[in-house]
Order: sequence, then structure tokens, then C-alpha cells
Amino acid sequence: MSRRGFAAEPPKAAIFGCAGVRLSAWEERFFAASRPLGFILFRRNCSSREEVRALVSALRKSVGREDAPVLIDQEGGRVARLAPPSWRLYPSAARLASLPDPVAEEAVRTGARLIAEDLEEIGVSVDLAPVLDLAFPGADPVIGERSYGSDPLRVARLGEAASGGLLEGGVLPVIKHIPGHGRARVDSHRSRPFVEASREELARTDFAPFRALNHLPWAMTAHVVFAAIDAGAPATLSPRVVQEVIRGEIGFSGVLLTDDLSMGALDGPLEERARRALAAGCDLVLHCNARPGEMERLAAATPPISEESAARLERAEASRRRDSSFAREAALARFAELIAAGENP
Repeated sequence: MSRRGFAAEPPKAAIFGCAGVRLSAWEERFFAASRPLGFILFRRNCSSREEVRALVSALRKSVGREDAPVLIDQEGGRVARLAPPSWRLYPSAARLASLPDPVAEEAVRTGARLIAEDLEEIGVSVDLAPVLDLAFPGADPVIGERSYGSDPLRVARLGEAASGGLLEGGVLPVIKHIPGHGRARVDSHRSRPFVEASREELARTDFAPFRALNHLPWAMTAHVVFAAIDAGAPATLSPRVVQEVIRGEIGFSGVLLTDDLSMGALDGPLEERARRALAAGCDLVLHCNARPGEMERLAAATPPISEESAARLERAEASRRRDSSFAREAALARFAELIAAGENP
């Protein structure tokens, strides 16, 4: 979509959260005035299917665009915003990766396809999954079971399976956290991780799954400092990491979304974080906590999406597909068989 393709003024390069299961009057006015590109949902927004569908519809109505992206973190395991009793909880990446090959790959794809069905039913169009971060001994558990393991080739293969399952269900995957969060020894939600590995080691390991899947439509950045590349800024805010590594060495050409700008790994005023992330080469900035003051400051600092970002969004949309022949009950039965086969080889 070129910027001229939007019905009115191009939306701002921002994704915002909201506070509850329905929009407040302030949120409706704010979204209408600030025109963010899209929205993100959390557990606080997800009670019943009917309420989430209504919320998604209200979010899109607030900006006057039926195709406004609505995002969610639905990985499986402990990172699942849609939870029982309204939704089925799927296994973590590590649990699926513990299955033997080739069972693991089919289980990952089938599970992702089932998750896509859950998301499509409520109108969510983008899933912040799969995680391509590698598992490393001694790392902070913030990644932990969210990782498919320590082998870059196998992580890439399982990540490709997860992405394929989502795309087949009409949901866009987001590979994260590019160019790699796995080595971090602190949780970037709370403080800034520093990674001391050499550039050569990073290229051989951490970057490899992202390089293998650089054709996928969206990616989310890591708030991690890579000392061998840019010791002064986390990847999200570093032109060197974004341009030389993510766009260059890794070759990712899709939509690049920041991780949440309100996280503890970043410092400085929120509006300055947004300006730096966009100047570094990110396409979109993400704000999750739904605090009105922060949202107003971020909106004031965020410009409309660029022509280049609009083109990336258009290419991403073109990759969306939906297999209308999908049989949910048969897929659930097959998924159960795969899990059981892995437990009793």
C-alpha cells in the first residue's frame, strides 16, 4: 500500500495498546485523533470471544480502517494472551521442540495453524511469533521455554513451520527478537542486556535463524546491546545494528517493529526513544501499557508511516493466505496424535 492508498491522511508509525475489554471514551477520541497504524492486545483485553471480537471491531472503527493490523502475543506456553477457559492453551516452543524429528516440525506447523484459527475468529491479524532466539546456558529465563533450542538450523526449521502454519490461517507471523535475544543475561523488560560475543560468533549462531527466515513479513527488534557492533545503543535504537546487520547481513526486508518502547532496557524520554528507533530504520514503534500520558507523548513524536514502510506493509499483506479447506477437529486430533507419538516413540 502506498501512502496514497490510505483513504485519508496516512496513519502514524505506531502500534498502541488499550486498557481493558472495551474502549474508554478517551481511547476512542485519542485513537481517532492520533491515527495509529494498528493495535496490540494483552491478557487484560481478552475475556470472552464475543468481547474480544467487539473490541477488535471498535479499535478498527476508531481509526476508520477495517484493515488496521491488530497484534497479539500468542506463542503457546507461558506467553499466551488468549487463555483457558475461553481458549485452548498450546504447548511452548521448547515442549514442541522436545519431540523427535520429523514429528516436531509437523506438530509446530499444526499447532500454529490451530492458533491462527483462534486469532482469525476474533479478527486478530498479526501474531507476535515465532521466537527465533537461541537457548544459551546461563541466560535470563525471559526467553527460556519460548526458544526452540540451541541449534540454529533446527530453530530456523521449526520457526519456518510455525510461520507457515500461521500464514496458512491468514495470520501474519512476526519473527522475534531480531537479531537475537537468547544470550541476554538480564530481562530487557527490566534492564539493558549487554552481549559480549564476537561479531563472527553472533553471525554463526544468533543471527543464523533470522537470516534463514529473512523472507518472512514482519520482525520485532531486540532491546539488546551487541558490544561488537554498537556498544552505545541497544539494537532497536542503533542505526548500525538495523542497517548493517538486520537489513544488511541478515537481509531482512520486511516490516520492522520495535519491542515495547516502555521497557526498562531503554532510557531517555519516551518520545526520544521513538524518534531514535525510527531514525535507526525501524518501520513502526510499539507502546503497550495503555497509559494515556505516555501514549499522548509518543503520538506527538511519531510521524506518519514512510513510503518505504508502506511498501513493506503492502508486501507483507500480499503474503497472507488462508486455506479454506482447513478442518479444525481433524487438526486437533492430529495434533494430539503427534504429541502422544513424541511421548511414546
